[in-house]
Amino acid sequence: MKRGGADTRLAYGLMAPALVLIIAVMAYPVAWEVWTSFTNFSVRSEGRAFVGLANYRAMLGDPLFWWALAVTIVYFLVTTTAKLALGLGMALLLARPSRLRALVFLAVFLPWAYPGGVTVVAWYWMLNPPLITSYSLVAGTLKHAVDSTLGPGAWAFVSVALFNVWRGGSFTAVFLLAGLNAIPTELFDYAALETRSAWQRLRHVTVPLLRPFLALAVFLSFTGAFADLANVWMLTGGRIVFPVIGTYAYWLGIRQGQFGEAAAWSLSLVPLLALALLVLFRWFDPPAERPA
Repeated sequence: MKRGGADTRLAYGLMAPALVLIIAVMAYPVAWEVWTSFTNFSVRSEGRAFVGLANYRAMLGDPLFWWALAVTIVYFLVTTTAKLALGLGMALLLARPSRLRALVFLAVFLPWAYPGGVTVVAWYWMLNPPLITSYSLVAGTLKHAVDSTLGPGAWAFVSVALFNVWRGGSFTAVFLLAGLNAIPTELFDYAALETRSAWQRLRHVTVPLLRPFLALAVFLSFTGAFADLANVWMLTGGRIVFPVIGTYAYWLGIRQGQFGEAAAWSLSLVPLLALALLVLFRWFDPPAERPA
């Protein structure tokens, strides 16, 4: 027990510099944002007066907030489901030995490794062509059909979701590939003998063994969907075509100068992220079963 206590203290000591750095970097911005959310700080006011929960009450009473929250949740569900499905499929493909495995790995990893600022511009030009060509006519017709069927802003929503899946799916694939390589191959050999089909092996063996990696992948996708400000902003041409909480908070703070309300909108994501983290952590590390 003395050795275990010494190892624990050593572990905390090794983590202390990183913890101090994280606190120093994040403590001030987070504290400033929390305090600002309780004030009327804006470019229109001369000072900064404490208003309590007024910004939060105004936010909860605004129908746009609930619409933005619903759009953000749908955006998360669509992109996360697609990234997990594509990522798991590509990870299983890369796990199989092949002469072209290195080239396939490069092709899968390239979308995530390539600079996002360049790729998002390329996607914007591809989905919203700036020049009049035969391709731009096809893209314009498709955009009009989607918006007229699903409502204004649907094409922009699809564009942002496709880019998020294209870029995040490659990261999910590489992440899950690392999880597959960490699993002993003997378990898959036993599963091949005990199951009748590849679907049974995937459902009853591969997915349960990958549960910790899937939980982390979902949480990373969750935080990325809520903080996907740059991609949404650039793919919509700097316009809020469909409201996402992050982009609307940016609009309130930077464009309209309402920093108190923008801080409240931004902090409204914290309970959702905390709840998701709690659920995923229980999935990642479920409580031990008591012996009968």
